[in-house]
Amino acid sequence: MLDVRRLRLLRELAHRGTIAAVAEALSFSPSAVSQQLTVLERESGVPLLERTGRRVALTPAAHRLVAHAEAVLARLELAAAELADARQGPAGPLRIGTFPSAARVVIPAALSALAARYPGLEPLVAEVDPAGVADLLRAGELDVALVHDYDFVPSPPEPGVQSEPLFAEAMYLATPPPGSTDLAERRDDPWIMATHGTLCHAMAVRACQAVGFTPRIRHRVDDFATVLALVAVGQGVALVPELGVVDPPAAVALHRLAMSRRTAVAFREGAAGHPAVAAFAAAVREALPPGLQPS
Repeated sequence: MLDVRRLRLLRELAHRGTIAAVAEALSFSPSAVSQQLTVLERESGVPLLERTGRRVALTPAAHRLVAHAEAVLARLELAAAELADARQGPAGPLRIGTFPSAARVVIPAALSALAARYPGLEPLVAEVDPAGVADLLRAGELDVALVHDYDFVPSPPEPGVQSEPLFAEAMYLATPPPGSTDLAERRDDPWIMATHGTLCHAMAVRACQAVGFTPRIRHRVDDFATVLALVAVGQGVALVPELGVVDPPAAVALHRLAMSRRTAVAFREGAAGHPAVAAFAAAVREALPPGLQPS
C-alpha cells in the first residue's frame, strides 16, 4: 500500500524541483525527504528517481504516480470538507493568504463579518505574492488565498489547486497632472514599478512593451500608496489597479486604461465545499467596496 504522506513528498518534488526545496517547504531535513522517497520507491516496486550526482529527476513512472497522487489528495480534501460540513459550521484556524491592496481594502470587513457569524473560526492572515500561493496551498501552509492575474499576465493552471472568480478591477495610469492618457506617450518618463518577480512588475513591463517601448524603471515599490506618493512629487508614472487608488493624493492624475486585474479565491483541489473556505469567499464578496461587482 502506498503511503499518502510519501506521495505528497513526491508531488512536491515534481513541483519544486529539488529535494532541498521540498525539505524547506515542509520543514523536513533533506535526508529525511530522501529516505522517505526511497521507501516510496520500494513500495511502488519501480524506480521513481534518476540520480545524477546531487541532482534528481523524476522517471516517467514517477510522473504517472504524481498524477494519481494529485487525484488522491483532492479526494482527501473533499472528504475533509464533507466531514467539516457535518460538524457545527466553520471553526478552528483558517490560514488565509492575500495580496497587500486586498489586505487593506477588503480583508478587514471580511474578517469582521466572519467574526460576527462564526465566532469559533480563527482567521490567520498572511500577505503573500500570488505567484507563490500554489506552493503554499499544496504544502498546507495556507488553506485559502486571494490571488490575481492581469490581461498581460494570465495565471496558468496549477496542479492540485482550484480557484473561483471573485471580482475584476480597472487599471489606471497614474501621472502628475495633467498628464497624457496615452500609455505610448509615457515612453520617456521614469517608471515606478513593483519589485522584480512579482505579477505587478511583469504586468507593467508587458503593458509598456505592447505599445512599443521598454520602461525605464527608476523606483521599485510594492505598496501602491507609496507608489502614488512618489507619482505626486514627480518621481515617475505607474500602473495601479482600482484597489490601489483609494484616496489618491490630489497631485496625481488617474487615467483609466482598457486593462483589468482579476481576483479569485484559491484553495486546494477538492476543498471548494469546505465550510470555512466557502464562508471566507462569501465574506469577501460582501466586503467589496462600491463599484466593484462580484464576478
